[in-house]
Amino acid sequence: MPVTDLRELLKHDLGDILYAEKTILKALKKMQREVSNPEMQQRLEQHYAETEQQIGNIERAFEAMGERVKAQKCPGILGIIEEHDEFKSDESPSKPILEAFNLGSGLRVEHYEISAYRSAMAVARAVGEREVMALLKQNLEQELAMAKFLEGAAPAALAMV
Repeated sequence: MPVTDLRELLKHDLGDILYAEKTILKALKKMQREVSNPEMQQRLEQHYAETEQQIGNIERAFEAMGERVKAQKCPGILGIIEEHDEFKSDESPSKPILEAFNLGSGLRVEHYEISAYRSAMAVARAVGEREVMALLKQNLEQELAMAKFLEGAAPAALAMV
């Protein structure tokens, strides 16, 4: 069915983000096994819990709009994860190189999510969905914090390579 108005676009965006967050939840478990830095493992565990909360916020956003919760396939996030998996299998990196690569992959994911949340918030604002905006803002703040953590962790991780 074609998207013909901003409300339908917001529904589409929420479905795309929901799919992305559920996909990322699975990827976070894999990433936790790939890192050896205890601080990074702890932050990934924390972000796993945040991602579960974010999924709940998106489901509540659908409900606030009076819509059925429905995930929509997100090719963007699938591409980022595929890039990670191909690098790992094709390049057979050492553990330190994989950890360094994972920082970049994690940052790509965070920036993808940040742009998705900002875009959906703009649409929510345009259609007057204040509750949706508030829920998405909570998620955006967590994604911004994770991106900042990854950026801060990069110099130490790269120095160990």
